[in-house]
Amino acid sequence: MSSEVLVPRPHYDSRAVALGVPEKDPPVEIPQPSSGSATAGYRSAKYTPAEWFSNYHTILQQAGTDRYQARSIQRESKTLSQDTEAATLQTQAEGTRLLGERLQEIHYWKSELQRHIDQLLADTESLLGLKRRLEKALDATETPYAIATDNLNCRTRRLGPDLVKDSVEEELLKEVDLIRSVQALLKRTTAQVVTQIKLNRESKQTLELDWSDKYQAYNFDDHCGRYSNMSPDTQRHPSSAAMQDQVCNPTSWTKFTQDNLSKALQEEQATHSLRLLVERVLQDTTEDLRVQCSRVDRAFSQRCEELIEAKTQLEMKLAQVLEQIGTQERNVVALQQAIHNKEAPLRVAQSRLYLRSLRPNMELCRDEPQLSLEGEVRQIDATLASLHQQLSEARGSLSHLEESRMTLEKDINCKTHSLLIERDKCMTHRKRYPTISMLSGY
Repeated sequence: MSSEVLVPRPHYDSRAVALGVPEKDPPVEIPQPSSGSATAGYRSAKYTPAEWFSNYHTILQQAGTDRYQARSIQRESKTLSQDTEAATLQTQAEGTRLLGERLQEIHYWKSELQRHIDQLLADTESLLGLKRRLEKALDATETPYAIATDNLNCRTRRLGPDLVKDSVEEELLKEVDLIRSVQALLKRTTAQVVTQIKLNRESKQTLELDWSDKYQAYNFDDHCGRYSNMSPDTQRHPSSAAMQDQVCNPTSWTKFTQDNLSKALQEEQATHSLRLLVERVLQDTTEDLRVQCSRVDRAFSQRCEELIEAKTQLEMKLAQVLEQIGTQERNVVALQQAIHNKEAPLRVAQSRLYLRSLRPNMELCRDEPQLSLEGEVRQIDATLASLHQQLSEARGSLSHLEESRMTLEKDINCKTHSLLIERDKCMTHRKRYPTISMLSGY
């Protein structure tokens, strides 16, 4: 056992220090008389009565203080619990209300997106239909082009003077140029339609992506709105309350959708304008082609009438020439017969003159018979000269009539050949000209 005697320290309450209660002065130690020389300088291990009273009074005081503080904390805790409960419920209700408003807002924009998506889809389908019509109309122009070029090639086979650059050829050349212009216009319009279809699809894809994002956001917010304090599937996610990086604000969120809808609206308006343009182009080109076709047909009809009239006049004139040729041939025969008839009287008169020239001596006299015979010979010679002259003229006239007959027959053949080309080939071929519905792309 150690020779040192431990002296107990004064009582010290740490709770009072923690609660801010001022520490009481330690009780004054009353020196006790020593029991002997052996205990000199040391105190006893037992407390004094004053320490005992001081100790339990301190305990009672501390217990009262603790009880008072406990009641205060209980009142504050109850009040805080009630206040925080009400605030939490109010905040939760406000969050639920805001989620509901957000759902309505998302639903509105989602509906607007869906409406424009449907409109773009319908516009794209209508443009695809117009594209098919333009392609059909472009294919339909190949037939008029083939007809017009074939008519021009056929008319190059006209003969002689009928190979003329008339109104029909001018109208056919105009028709060829018009068809080429129409084809170029249809190709350019088709390219515009294809470009607009691409733009519509791109805008529709942008709206669909935005709609898909809003659909997911709507489902998430709808699920959030269905959470309650009794929901079994709620969990703690402390990190989710922190501000996320690269998030947009409501203004930019609304502007993003509005910009997409504005771009879609522009494409819808462009589609509407293009659709009207295509309809007008198809209508105008169809009317222009049909009007030019009518002009060509009228020119062909007028040309055929002219050919028929000319052919009729030539045939009438040929009949007259043939009749005149027959008459002239009979005239030539008559003249030849008349010349032949003068040979006998001429021989008689010349024979008489010859025999009378054999008269002897003074009998060779130029008497009245001699003079008459000489006059008769001169008259017959003059008559024969006139008849030969007339016969020559008649033969020349007959030759000219034959030439006229050949010319008329040749020209009639030309007119017949031209009529065959114009009426039987060209005009018959033009009956295959496409109808208005085919030229319009139907």
